[in-house]
Amino acid sequence: MLLIVDPANGAIVGGAGEVATLLGPAWLGGSIHDLIGDAGLELLRSTVAGPLVLRPIDRAELSVVASREGRFWLIELEPATPGQPGTDDALTWIEHGGEEFSRAADLDDLCARAAVVFARLTGFDRVMIYRFLDDDSGKVVAERHAPDMHGFLNHHFPASDIPRQARALYVRNRVRVIPDAAYVPAPIVAIDPALQTVDLSDVGVRAVSPIHVQYLRNMGVAASASVSIIKDGILWGLVACHHRSPRTLSYLQRKTCELIAASFAQQVGAKEEASEYRERLRLRTAEDALAQRMAQEDEPDKVAAVVANDLRRLLDADGFVLQRGASLHTSGHVPSQEAVADMLDWVRRQGSILLHSASLEQRMPGAQAHRDLASGLLAITLSADEPVVLLWFRAETLQTIQWAGDPHKAVDQRDDQPLTPRASFAAWSEEIRGRARPWTSAEVEAAHRLSRLLFDVRQRRRIGELNRELTRAVTDKDALLAQQETLIKEVNHRVQNSLQLVVAFLAMQANAENDETLTRHLGEAQRRLSAVALVHRRLYSDDTVTVIDLGRYIEDLLTEMQSSMGAEWTGRVTMDLAPLLVSADAAVQIGLVLVELVINAQKYAYGGKAGPIAVTLERFRNRFRLTVADRGQGRTGNRTGFGTRMLTAMVKRLDGTIEESDNAPGLRFTVSAPIAVPEDA
Repeated sequence: MLLIVDPANGAIVGGAGEVATLLGPAWLGGSIHDLIGDAGLELLRSTVAGPLVLRPIDRAELSVVASREGRFWLIELEPATPGQPGTDDALTWIEHGGEEFSRAADLDDLCARAAVVFARLTGFDRVMIYRFLDDDSGKVVAERHAPDMHGFLNHHFPASDIPRQARALYVRNRVRVIPDAAYVPAPIVAIDPALQTVDLSDVGVRAVSPIHVQYLRNMGVAASASVSIIKDGILWGLVACHHRSPRTLSYLQRKTCELIAASFAQQVGAKEEASEYRERLRLRTAEDALAQRMAQEDEPDKVAAVVANDLRRLLDADGFVLQRGASLHTSGHVPSQEAVADMLDWVRRQGSILLHSASLEQRMPGAQAHRDLASGLLAITLSADEPVVLLWFRAETLQTIQWAGDPHKAVDQRDDQPLTPRASFAAWSEEIRGRARPWTSAEVEAAHRLSRLLFDVRQRRRIGELNRELTRAVTDKDALLAQQETLIKEVNHRVQNSLQLVVAFLAMQANAENDETLTRHLGEAQRRLSAVALVHRRLYSDDTVTVIDLGRYIEDLLTEMQSSMGAEWTGRVTMDLAPLLVSADAAVQIGLVLVELVINAQKYAYGGKAGPIAVTLERFRNRFRLTVADRGQGRTGNRTGFGTRMLTAMVKRLDGTIEESDNAPGLRFTVSAPIAVPEDA
C-alpha cells in the first residue's frame, strides 16, 4: 500500500492499494496519527528528506517506510518478515559477504562468490551477476540456480533489454522487487487529482513498466529482484534474481542486499585495479630490459635483429615487423611480404604516430584476406620519410557468443508497432569473425612510451652521426632553433599582451559604466577571455602543444577566477580533480564550460554573493565527468541567455551531455563526454 501524507497536519491526501482494509472506508482525508502516533508524525515534520523507517502502533506485521517528494511524504506499507535472512541479522550477513568477497582470488571468483551469497540471502531460484559491457549489452558472468532450472551463465543480452532510462533508475533505486509478475497495478486515489502523477521514482512498491512485466512472463519468471552494482558512481552491473513463484523481499532485506552490493562493488574496483597494476608493472619491467639491450648496440640493423623478438613479446603479439628504409625485420607469424607492404603503405598514409585496431578489416580495405594472421594491428610510425615503421599483429580469435535469444530480433523496430518485449530467450549462438584479442589500455600506453624510447634511440644515433660529420651544420641548426624559439616566445608574448589589453579594456569599460547588468556581463566576458589566455599560456609552457593535463588546467583556471571574483570568494571553491590528459582543443571548450557553470552558480545560486562551490573531475573508462555543485537556492526560472546557449554549444562540440540534478540544497551540473586525446599524443 502507498499513502500520500501532508506532514503539516498529518492528513492522508492520497493513496493506493488496499488502504480501506487497513484504515477503513473513510481513510482519504483522515489522519496518519492512528497508524504512526505522535512520535512518527513529529519525525515526519522535523525531517528534511527520507527514507524514514517508522514504527506503526499495534501493527507489528507491517513495515512502514517514508520518503519525501516535494512537501508531501510518500509512505510505503509492506508485510514485515521477521526471521527471514537479512532482517534481524543484517550485520551478520554484511560481515559474511565482506569476508567472502575478500577471499576471492580474482574477478571471476569474486562474482561466483557474490552469486552464492545473494542466492542464500534472497532465497530466489536463480541469481545472476550481470555485467554491462562497453557497448551497453550485458553478460551473465556468474550464476547460482536451482538444479531443475536452466541457466544463462556466459549468455549475452542486448542493450535494448535494459534501456538507458531504466539504467538511470537503477542508479537511483539500488534495489527493486517485483513480488508477483501477475500483479494488477493499483491506481492512486487522491483529494487533488494532481497527486495522481506524483513522482514515484524513490518508491519501492510502485508499479513497473508493463513491458518489463511481460518480459518476465516471457522468461517464465513469476517474481524478480534486482540489486544495482554501482562502481565509482556508474552502473557496473546488476544482481538479477528470478523465482518461479511469487516471492518478495522486505525493506530490511532490500537494505541488506544494497549494503552487500556496495561491499561487492568495492571489491570489484580493487580487483580491476590490481589486475591493471600487474599488467602495467609487467610492461614497465619489459620496457626497462628492452631499453638496456637497445643501448648496447649502435648499428640500427643490429638493434632491430636483437630486439625484434623482445618487441613482439612485449605486447603479446603473434607477429612483428620492423621496417627501416628498404630492410624488413620480422618475428613470429606475419602475412606475406606483399601483404605486409600494403599494410605498411596504408599505415604511413594514416598520418598517425600510433594507431591500433582489434578488427583491421573494418578499417583497411583488403585486410579480410589476412585475418588469420593479422586481424589485430598496432602500428608505430617513427618516420614516414626514411621510413621507420613498427607493426604488431594479432591473429584472428574465433569467438562464439551465446545470446539469450537472437539479439537482432530483440525488439520490434517497425513504426506501426508498439514497443514490446522479446518473447524468445532460447540460446542463440553467433560466431564473430575478423576480430583479435583487443589491445588493452596498458598496452597502448606502453606502445606510446616505446615510440618515445625508439624515437630517442633513433635521435641519439642520428645526432652522433651528425656530430662526427656535420659539426658546423649542427651549430647552425642550434642557432636556427634558438632563433625560432625566440620568435615563438615573441609571438606568444604579443598574443598574451593583446589578450591582456582586451581584458584591461573590458575592466575599464566596466568601471566607467553605471549599469549593474552591463558591468556584470563585462566581468563575465573578462573571465571567459582569461580562460582562453590560460590555455594559450599552457600551450607554450608545456613540452607539448597538443595535450593538456585537464586537472591541473582546471585548478589554475579556478584559482585565477577566484582572484577576479573578489576576496570574499577565497576558500569558497573546493576542488577534487583527477589527472587527465585531453587535447588542447577539448581543454579550451571544457574551460569555457567550467567558467560558464561557475558564473551561473555565482549569479543564480547566490545572487552574486559568495557561497560554496564544489568542482570534481573524474574518469570512467573512456569518458570524463566534470561536476559543478552549489548549495544555493536551486533553480529559479528558465535560463536562455547567451551563456546558456554557449554552454549548450560547447557541450555539443565535445559530443557530450550535461545533466542537472538537485543537490539538496542547490543544483548539481554534471558534464560527461569522451576523452579526446590526439592519436599521436
